[in-house]
Amino acid sequence: MTDLYPTRGAAEVVTPRQDPVLWGEPSEDLRGFERDGFLTVDQLLTPTEVLTYRDELKRLIADPAVINDERAIAEPSSKEIRSVFEVHRISEVFARLVREPRVVDTARRILGSDVYVHQSRVNIKPGFGASGFYWHSDFETWHAEDGLPRMRTVSVSIALTENRDTNGSLMIMPGSHRSFLGCAGATPKDNYKRSLRMQEAGTPSPSGLTEMALEHGIKLFTGPAGSATWFDCNCMHGSGDNITPYPRSNVFIVFNSVDNQAAEPFAAPVRRPEFIAARDFLPVK
Repeated sequence: MTDLYPTRGAAEVVTPRQDPVLWGEPSEDLRGFERDGFLTVDQLLTPTEVLTYRDELKRLIADPAVINDERAIAEPSSKEIRSVFEVHRISEVFARLVREPRVVDTARRILGSDVYVHQSRVNIKPGFGASGFYWHSDFETWHAEDGLPRMRTVSVSIALTENRDTNGSLMIMPGSHRSFLGCAGATPKDNYKRSLRMQEAGTPSPSGLTEMALEHGIKLFTGPAGSATWFDCNCMHGSGDNITPYPRSNVFIVFNSVDNQAAEPFAAPVRRPEFIAARDFLPVK
Protein backbone atom coordinates (compact mmCIF):
# COMPACT_ATOMS: atom_id res chain seq x y z
CA MET A 1 0.00 0.00 0.00
CA THR A 2 1.33 3.44 -0.94
CA ASP A 3 2.26 5.54 2.08
CA LEU A 4 0.84 9.02 1.50
CA TYR A 5 2.06 10.31 4.85
CA PRO A 6 5.64 9.26 5.70
CA THR A 7 6.64 9.54 9.35
CA ARG A 8 9.02 8.12 11.98
CA GLY A 9 11.99 8.41 9.63
CA ALA A 10 15.43 9.94 9.99
CA ALA A 11 14.13 13.51 9.85
CA GLU A 12 10.94 15.47 10.42
CA VAL A 13 9.07 16.09 7.16
CA VAL A 14 5.99 18.12 6.21
CA THR A 15 3.56 16.64 3.67
CA PRO A 16 0.57 18.60 2.30
CA ARG A 17 -2.73 16.91 3.08
CA GLN A 18 -3.69 14.47 0.33
CA ASP A 19 -7.30 13.92 1.46
CA PRO A 20 -10.50 15.96 1.74
CA VAL A 21 -11.38 17.43 5.12
CA LEU A 22 -15.12 17.12 4.57
CA TRP A 23 -15.94 13.85 2.81
CA GLY A 24 -19.71 14.30 2.94
CA GLU A 25 -21.99 16.88 1.34
CA PRO A 26 -20.90 20.49 2.00
CA SER A 27 -23.17 22.41 4.37
CA GLU A 28 -23.11 25.80 6.05
CA ASP A 29 -22.77 24.39 9.56
CA LEU A 30 -19.69 22.35 8.60
CA ARG A 31 -17.89 25.12 6.71
CA GLY A 32 -15.91 26.10 9.81
CA PHE A 33 -14.90 22.49 10.39
CA GLU A 34 -13.53 22.28 6.88
CA ARG A 35 -11.63 25.57 7.24
CA ASP A 36 -10.32 25.27 10.81
CA GLY A 37 -10.43 21.54 11.50
CA PHE A 38 -12.90 21.74 14.36
CA LEU A 39 -16.53 22.40 15.27
CA THR A 40 -17.82 23.38 18.71
CA VAL A 41 -21.26 22.56 20.09
CA ASP A 42 -22.46 24.62 23.05
CA GLN A 43 -24.78 21.91 24.40
CA LEU A 44 -24.60 18.42 22.96
CA LEU A 45 -25.85 16.79 26.19
CA THR A 46 -28.55 18.02 28.56
CA PRO A 47 -27.71 18.55 32.26
CA THR A 48 -29.62 15.37 33.12
CA GLU A 49 -27.64 13.36 30.56
CA VAL A 50 -24.38 14.80 31.89
CA LEU A 51 -25.22 13.55 35.38
CA THR A 52 -25.94 10.07 33.99
CA TYR A 53 -22.56 9.86 32.25
CA ARG A 54 -20.72 11.40 35.17
CA ASP A 55 -22.22 8.85 37.57
CA GLU A 56 -21.25 6.05 35.22
CA LEU A 57 -17.68 7.38 35.07
CA LYS A 58 -17.51 7.43 38.88
CA ARG A 59 -18.75 3.83 38.94
CA LEU A 60 -16.16 2.70 36.40
CA ILE A 61 -13.11 4.23 38.08
CA ALA A 62 -14.18 2.76 41.46
CA ASP A 63 -14.69 -0.73 40.04
CA PRO A 64 -11.74 -3.03 40.92
CA ALA A 65 -12.29 -4.97 37.70
CA VAL A 66 -11.77 -1.76 35.70
CA ILE A 67 -8.87 -0.54 37.83
CA ASN A 68 -7.00 -3.79 37.23
CA ASP A 69 -7.84 -3.98 33.53
CA GLU A 70 -5.17 -3.05 30.96
CA ARG A 71 -7.68 -0.60 29.48
CA ALA A 72 -7.29 1.60 32.59
CA ILE A 73 -4.21 3.85 32.33
CA ALA A 74 -2.76 5.37 35.50
CA GLU A 75 -0.99 8.66 36.05
CA PRO A 76 2.81 8.13 36.15
CA SER A 77 3.19 9.90 39.51
CA SER A 78 -0.05 9.61 41.51
CA LYS A 79 -1.12 6.23 40.03
CA GLU A 80 -4.69 7.57 39.81
CA ILE A 81 -6.62 6.53 36.72
CA ARG A 82 -5.86 8.89 33.84
CA SER A 83 -7.81 7.19 31.02
CA VAL A 84 -10.14 4.27 30.49
CA PHE A 85 -10.10 2.93 26.92
CA GLU A 86 -12.77 1.04 24.99
CA VAL A 87 -15.30 2.55 27.35
CA HIS A 88 -18.17 1.88 24.94
CA ARG A 89 -17.48 -1.85 25.25
CA ILE A 90 -17.24 -2.05 29.02
CA SER A 91 -20.23 0.22 29.69
CA GLU A 92 -23.66 0.02 28.10
CA VAL A 93 -24.26 3.61 29.23
CA PHE A 94 -21.37 4.87 27.09
CA ALA A 95 -22.33 2.45 24.32
CA ARG A 96 -25.64 4.30 24.05
CA LEU A 97 -23.75 7.57 23.69
CA VAL A 98 -21.84 6.17 20.69
CA ARG A 99 -25.16 5.25 19.03
CA GLU A 100 -26.82 8.57 19.90
CA PRO A 101 -27.93 10.23 16.61
CA ARG A 102 -26.68 13.64 17.79
CA VAL A 103 -23.23 12.05 17.90
CA VAL A 104 -22.95 9.40 15.19
CA ASP A 105 -24.93 11.32 12.55
CA THR A 106 -22.44 14.19 12.69
CA ALA A 107 -19.57 11.74 12.18
CA ARG A 108 -21.35 10.25 9.15
CA ARG A 109 -21.89 13.70 7.65
CA ILE A 110 -18.23 14.68 8.07
CA LEU A 111 -16.81 11.37 6.81
CA GLY A 112 -19.41 10.78 4.09
CA SER A 113 -19.99 7.12 4.92
CA ASP A 114 -21.00 4.68 7.60
CA VAL A 115 -18.60 4.75 10.53
CA TYR A 116 -17.19 2.46 13.19
CA VAL A 117 -15.49 3.31 16.47
CA HIS A 118 -11.72 3.23 16.06
CA GLN A 119 -11.21 4.21 19.70
CA SER A 120 -13.18 5.39 22.72
CA ARG A 121 -11.95 6.56 26.09
CA VAL A 122 -12.64 8.79 29.04
CA ASN A 123 -9.86 11.14 30.12
CA ILE A 124 -9.86 12.16 33.76
CA LYS A 125 -7.94 15.14 35.11
CA PRO A 126 -8.56 15.48 38.83
CA GLY A 127 -7.36 18.66 40.45
CA PHE A 128 -3.89 19.32 41.81
CA GLY A 129 -1.44 17.64 39.52
CA ALA A 130 -3.08 15.69 36.70
CA SER A 131 -0.66 15.72 33.81
CA GLY A 132 -1.44 16.98 30.33
CA PHE A 133 -1.15 15.50 26.85
CA TYR A 134 1.74 16.87 24.78
CA TRP A 135 1.26 18.33 21.30
CA HIS A 136 0.52 15.72 18.64
CA SER A 137 -1.56 14.81 15.62
CA ASP A 138 -3.73 11.78 16.33
CA PHE A 139 -3.48 10.71 12.71
CA GLU A 140 0.31 10.52 12.96
CA THR A 141 -0.06 7.82 15.61
CA TRP A 142 -3.04 6.08 14.02
CA HIS A 143 -1.23 5.98 10.67
CA ALA A 144 2.17 4.95 12.04
CA GLU A 145 1.06 2.45 14.68
CA ASP A 146 -2.50 1.39 13.75
CA GLY A 147 -2.32 1.39 9.95
CA LEU A 148 -5.05 3.91 9.11
CA PRO A 149 -4.23 4.77 5.49
CA ARG A 150 -6.19 8.00 4.93
CA MET A 151 -7.29 11.07 6.87
CA ARG A 152 -10.91 9.99 7.11
CA THR A 153 -11.32 9.92 10.88
CA VAL A 154 -12.91 12.39 13.29
CA SER A 155 -12.99 12.74 17.08
CA VAL A 156 -15.52 14.27 19.42
CA SER A 157 -14.59 15.41 22.92
CA ILE A 158 -17.63 15.77 25.18
CA ALA A 159 -17.26 17.62 28.46
CA LEU A 160 -18.57 15.84 31.56
CA THR A 161 -17.30 18.65 33.78
CA GLU A 162 -16.71 22.32 33.06
CA ASN A 163 -13.71 22.82 30.81
CA ARG A 164 -12.07 26.00 32.06
CA ASP A 165 -9.21 28.07 30.71
CA THR A 166 -7.20 27.01 33.78
CA ASN A 167 -7.82 23.27 34.27
CA GLY A 168 -5.96 21.70 31.36
CA SER A 169 -8.44 22.13 28.53
CA LEU A 170 -7.93 21.15 24.91
CA MET A 171 -5.79 23.37 22.66
CA ILE A 172 -5.80 23.16 18.85
CA MET A 173 -3.83 24.99 16.17
CA PRO A 174 -6.58 26.08 13.73
CA GLY A 175 -5.80 25.08 10.15
CA SER A 176 -2.99 22.73 11.15
CA HIS A 177 -5.01 19.80 9.77
CA ARG A 178 -4.02 20.79 6.22
CA SER A 179 -0.36 19.78 6.66
CA PHE A 180 0.95 16.48 7.97
CA LEU A 181 3.99 16.75 10.20
CA GLY A 182 5.88 13.46 9.94
CA CYS A 183 7.96 12.97 13.06
CA ALA A 184 11.57 11.81 13.34
CA GLY A 185 12.64 8.66 15.13
CA ALA A 186 11.69 4.97 15.07
CA THR A 187 8.78 3.41 16.97
CA PRO A 188 9.86 1.14 19.84
CA LYS A 189 8.16 -2.23 20.21
CA ASP A 190 5.08 -2.05 22.46
CA ASN A 191 5.39 1.72 22.41
CA TYR A 192 1.77 2.07 23.56
CA LYS A 193 2.68 0.90 27.07
CA ARG A 194 4.64 4.11 27.56
CA SER A 195 2.97 6.50 25.13
CA LEU A 196 -0.45 6.28 26.81
CA ARG A 197 1.16 7.73 29.93
CA MET A 198 3.82 9.96 28.36
CA GLN A 199 4.24 10.33 24.62
CA GLU A 200 7.73 10.29 23.11
CA ALA A 201 7.66 8.53 19.72
CA GLY A 202 5.53 10.58 17.35
CA THR A 203 6.22 13.83 19.18
CA PRO A 204 6.87 16.87 16.96
CA SER A 205 10.06 18.87 17.46
CA PRO A 206 9.97 22.25 19.23
CA SER A 207 11.02 23.95 15.97
CA GLY A 208 8.26 22.20 14.01
CA LEU A 209 5.65 23.13 16.62
CA THR A 210 6.89 26.71 16.73
CA GLU A 211 6.52 27.09 12.96
CA MET A 212 3.00 25.68 13.09
CA ALA A 213 2.00 27.89 16.01
CA LEU A 214 3.35 31.00 14.28
CA GLU A 215 1.39 30.12 11.16
CA HIS A 216 -1.88 28.99 12.75
CA GLY A 217 -2.02 30.29 16.32
CA ILE A 218 -3.49 28.31 19.21
CA LYS A 219 -7.13 28.17 20.29
CA LEU A 220 -8.16 27.07 23.79
CA PHE A 221 -11.50 25.25 24.09
CA THR A 222 -13.62 25.91 27.15
CA GLY A 223 -17.26 25.27 27.90
CA PRO A 224 -19.76 23.91 30.39
CA ALA A 225 -20.46 20.26 31.02
CA GLY A 226 -22.42 18.93 28.05
CA SER A 227 -20.55 20.99 25.46
CA ALA A 228 -18.49 19.26 22.78
CA THR A 229 -15.70 19.79 20.27
CA TRP A 230 -15.43 17.85 17.01
CA PHE A 231 -11.94 17.87 15.52
CA ASP A 232 -10.20 16.43 12.48
CA CYS A 233 -7.76 13.56 12.96
CA ASN A 234 -4.79 15.63 11.76
CA CYS A 235 -5.27 18.70 13.98
CA MET A 236 -2.20 19.52 16.02
CA HIS A 237 -3.52 19.56 19.58
CA GLY A 238 -2.62 19.01 23.21
CA SER A 239 -3.56 20.01 26.74
CA GLY A 240 -1.74 21.27 29.80
CA ASP A 241 -1.50 19.97 33.36
CA ASN A 242 -4.35 20.59 35.76
CA ILE A 243 -2.92 22.20 38.89
CA THR A 244 -6.25 23.81 39.88
CA PRO A 245 -8.82 22.41 42.35
CA TYR A 246 -11.28 21.99 39.46
CA PRO A 247 -11.50 18.47 37.98
CA ARG A 248 -11.84 17.99 34.23
CA SER A 249 -13.32 14.86 32.68
CA ASN A 250 -14.15 14.33 29.00
CA VAL A 251 -15.32 11.38 26.96
CA PHE A 252 -13.65 10.95 23.56
CA ILE A 253 -15.12 8.96 20.70
CA VAL A 254 -13.08 8.42 17.54
CA PHE A 255 -15.11 7.55 14.44
CA ASN A 256 -13.43 6.13 11.35
CA SER A 257 -14.97 5.58 7.92
CA VAL A 258 -15.78 1.95 7.10
CA ASP A 259 -13.96 2.69 3.83
CA ASN A 260 -10.73 3.54 5.69
CA GLN A 261 -10.10 0.34 7.60
CA ALA A 262 -6.87 -0.16 9.48
CA ALA A 263 -4.24 -2.23 7.65
CA GLU A 264 -0.70 -3.02 8.80
CA PRO A 265 1.16 -0.25 10.67
CA PHE A 266 3.04 2.13 8.40
CA ALA A 267 5.85 2.87 10.87
CA ALA A 268 5.74 0.43 13.78
CA PRO A 269 6.87 -3.18 14.25
CA VAL A 270 3.49 -4.48 15.46
CA ARG A 271 -0.12 -3.37 15.74
CA ARG A 272 -1.37 -1.80 18.94
CA PRO A 273 -3.93 -3.81 20.95
CA GLU A 274 -7.55 -3.74 19.82
CA PHE A 275 -8.72 -1.85 22.92
CA ILE A 276 -6.72 1.11 21.58
CA ALA A 277 -7.16 0.56 17.84
CA ALA A 278 -10.23 -1.43 16.84
CA ARG A 279 -10.10 -4.22 14.26
CA ASP A 280 -13.86 -4.69 14.38
CA PHE A 281 -15.05 -2.61 11.45
CA LEU A 282 -18.79 -3.16 11.84
CA PRO A 283 -20.62 0.14 11.38
CA VAL A 284 -22.37 1.80 14.30
CA LYS A 285 -26.11 1.15 14.11
